[in-house]
Amino acid sequence: MPALDEQAFLRAYDELADALFRHCYFRLFDREKAKDAMQETFMRAWKFIAAGGRVDHIKSFLYKTARNVVIDEQRKAKHRQHPSLDELKETGLEPSHVPTQTLQDKVEVDRVLQLCEQLPDRYREVLLLRYVEDMAPAEIAQATGISVNLISVRIHRALKQLHRLSGSYD
Repeated sequence: MPALDEQAFLRAYDELADALFRHCYFRLFDREKAKDAMQETFMRAWKFIAAGGRVDHIKSFLYKTARNVVIDEQRKAKHRQHPSLDELKETGLEPSHVPTQTLQDKVEVDRVLQLCEQLPDRYREVLLLRYVEDMAPAEIAQATGISVNLISVRIHRALKQLHRLSGSYD
């Protein structure tokens, strides 16, 4: 497979920058830190590629890099609290990427986002990647370095915990 060239990298930036920003934001809950993390992701990726590193799947590689950048940031600020959904809305971040047909749909999306705040990070991460970023479990596994089986288990457990939190026991 040929090395990733500058044009392919720039296309990846155009296609994935917004999604990576959202991913970082929902992990860090700070707009500026998420923006910095997204930029750091692309800087680290470009340095790796420029040094001759091989990248077979740029999307997975960028998500894995973003995940590592976020983990580094979280280690720096272990005691930071996550803002509430209302605080997220005040910063201008709406779940606008989720299509809503009715007011009831919007209320349900808001409720799910509130419930997601209560999930452990490992569950919130796989749900975000699966249902917001629309990544397949195999892509999530590549991006996180976790087996596809464990990703599927985490998605299942996260959904089960969301059902429990929402009070719906199927």
